[in-house]
Amino acid sequence: MSERVAGESENREKYVDLVFEGGGVKGIALVGAFSVLEERGYQPQNMAGASAGAIVAALVAAGYTATELRRIIGKLDYDHFKDEGWEDRIPLAGRSLSILKDLGVYEGEAFLAWMRELLEAKGIRTFGDLVRREDAEPKYRYKAQVIASDATERRLLVLPRDAPRLGIGDPDDLNVALAVRMSMSIPIFFEPVKFANAQTGREHLIVDGGMLSNFPVWLFDAEEPLWPTFGLKLVEKPRAPIGDQLRQESPRSGVLSIIDYLRSLVDTMMAAHDRLYIEEHDFDRTIAIDTLGVGTTEFDLSEERAMGLFESGRTAAEKFLGEDRNRRSAPKQTTRQTG
Repeated sequence: MSERVAGESENREKYVDLVFEGGGVKGIALVGAFSVLEERGYQPQNMAGASAGAIVAALVAAGYTATELRRIIGKLDYDHFKDEGWEDRIPLAGRSLSILKDLGVYEGEAFLAWMRELLEAKGIRTFGDLVRREDAEPKYRYKAQVIASDATERRLLVLPRDAPRLGIGDPDDLNVALAVRMSMSIPIFFEPVKFANAQTGREHLIVDGGMLSNFPVWLFDAEEPLWPTFGLKLVEKPRAPIGDQLRQESPRSGVLSIIDYLRSLVDTMMAAHDRLYIEEHDFDRTIAIDTLGVGTTEFDLSEERAMGLFESGRTAAEKFLGEDRNRRSAPKQTTRQTG
């Protein structure tokens, strides 16, 4: 065991790995939960997430405190991320043309610029700036990892370690903001990231990591834990089946009806994969956060609703930490390896 690992082993009482679930604007609640962990002295070592969870993981890894993140959320205009191309401004046919042309309604460039600015303010540009320990195996090398879905190869990507699959020789060279933009590319809503593989000449279409694993709590599982993994999961009160929900909505016709249907399918797929994992494993390490009925793409969210989500995250974390830590600190069947 290296001296660095030995030192970690001696001072790891408050060390924890964090996995943040994706959920669009509902990710505000993740920040609320993290704020309680920070107040209680927990020190995140490895973090991972998909979509909104990737945003939080990257910003926390970059060094943002919960107070800073709350301030960012408080002044954020989510509609700013609904950037449109020229085709979107064509009366009546704009959105359908955008989907046909670019495979998504919104460009995603405004989000990428926002994310890049926040990261660079903390001196973070590539994953080489987020290396936690040089001698660690790949899954523990970086402070943050994000989940994306390669629609071209039909493959889940764990970035940056899967960067070579995109033709990037050294994972350290992958831009963090771009990786997060890949992870949050909600199908239909945002255009996928088109990434040209310089080695093969093939273009990869990268979409929301939540399509294949919206809650990658399995990422740090192994056999000998150095410290626990906490999963921060967004949950909803029981809802009617998708078919019933569609029937309850105002009827639409033509392209708008198809878009609504596709969005419903996307929401269903993003929830299904990880629900099976949670049902087959214990739920003990999961902070379950009530999302208060907020929708994934509710980008016109009021400040009051946003702060309600933040407080919901705090309430969930306080409840979680108030329960028996010995019972909840690690999964019964799968834990994690030493680095």
